[in-house]
Amino acid sequence: MTPFPRQLAWFTAALFGALVVVTTILLVRYPAPEIGALIVFGALMVFSFNGAVRLANNVAISPIFMVIMAAIVVFDDSYAYGGVALVAACGALYRPHFSKASWPWMSFNAGLNGLGAVAAALVYAPLAVHSSAPIGTVLAVVLAMVVLHAVNLAVLLSSYLAEQRHIPREVWVSAPRSVLEETPFAVVGYVLGWMYLSLGPAVMLLIIVPILIAREMFASYMRVKESHEDTVGMLIHALEQKDHYTAGHAGRVANYARYIGEELNFMPARLERLRFAALMHDIGKLVVPNYLLNKPGRLTAEEFAQIRVHEKVSVQMLSHIDFLRPIAGSGHSDNTRFNPDDPDHPIEPYIVMIADAYDAMTSTRAYRKALSQDVAFQELRDNAGTQFHPACVEALIGAIERRGEKHGAGHEQQPEFVDAPDAGVGSAGLGDLMPSEAV
Repeated sequence: MTPFPRQLAWFTAALFGALVVVTTILLVRYPAPEIGALIVFGALMVFSFNGAVRLANNVAISPIFMVIMAAIVVFDDSYAYGGVALVAACGALYRPHFSKASWPWMSFNAGLNGLGAVAAALVYAPLAVHSSAPIGTVLAVVLAMVVLHAVNLAVLLSSYLAEQRHIPREVWVSAPRSVLEETPFAVVGYVLGWMYLSLGPAVMLLIIVPILIAREMFASYMRVKESHEDTVGMLIHALEQKDHYTAGHAGRVANYARYIGEELNFMPARLERLRFAALMHDIGKLVVPNYLLNKPGRLTAEEFAQIRVHEKVSVQMLSHIDFLRPIAGSGHSDNTRFNPDDPDHPIEPYIVMIADAYDAMTSTRAYRKALSQDVAFQELRDNAGTQFHPACVEALIGAIERRGEKHGAGHEQQPEFVDAPDAGVGSAGLGDLMPSEAV
């Protein structure tokens, strides 16, 4: 957990002080919140923060806005707005913050969540009173969430200014996305609050138990997914230590394969398998000597046969890893060359082959400098229907053109082989694509 910065101390004190003042005013001016509801929703808030599921991209999924919205509905019924502030502030009881270096974050988060929730409750209340239609209720919930996020954003921006730090671009970009992502949780929270008022506290058990089960199942899935990512990452790291070009090539092939998959409307799970297949298609090169991988001249028949061994090794390696077994054959040339007479052939190996060929042409190799993007596009189209799957070829070209990306000669970032010839005998049959004088 990030240690609390000293520059933020006065700002945090003012923020927490504002929450104390606002909560005190609400408790004095409006009815006191029901103790039972306060305990139930406060406990849910603590659990929501401490039970968040963290994704691979370090984004945490937590039902905190569902709990806040449910508390707003319940306490709005008796005008006990102070209860909303207290429930939201309970989210500050985050286990990693119970340390000497991080405990002031609890005060910061209490002020952040509490003030935002109070503002949302005060916006929701008058709208809910005058909205009997479902669409009006949903609008009230959405506006409440917009206000809550706006207050949170204002506090975060002010904290960066207090620290005299640059405001990251992600803070601005994530704000509207957060509203869209959290609104469904808020709508569920409204239903949860309405059921609490209608059926009593006992109904919470009927709702919370399935949520806990679903949360644990999702957390288990994320742990398995993370282990898969770690396995692939370890193999790619080993490949990178052996040959930087091959590892970078694998990453680019995975990116181009994703472009094709998205153009063909692959579902997320299928896209994930395709990404693994593309990343792992050259993993067998771990057993190929570097002097052969990067030989600038023509390979002998024996050397070529030795390099071809990497295909069999790739299949064997991936076949022994359970979650990679379904894509084990994607990197073998017997499965990647387009066969128009086999309509039932899986399309993924064709996609990997096209992505592989495109990156091979548009990146500098030991035996040849990168070809231009136009030459690579033309080569793919010339061989579509015989060597390459036609639909996949057009999908890749269309995706790259729509993104405005430029690859190949003149557009490489940091080529591995700066002294490579324009063309040569080791150009794997691509030398004939260069101008005749260069060849």
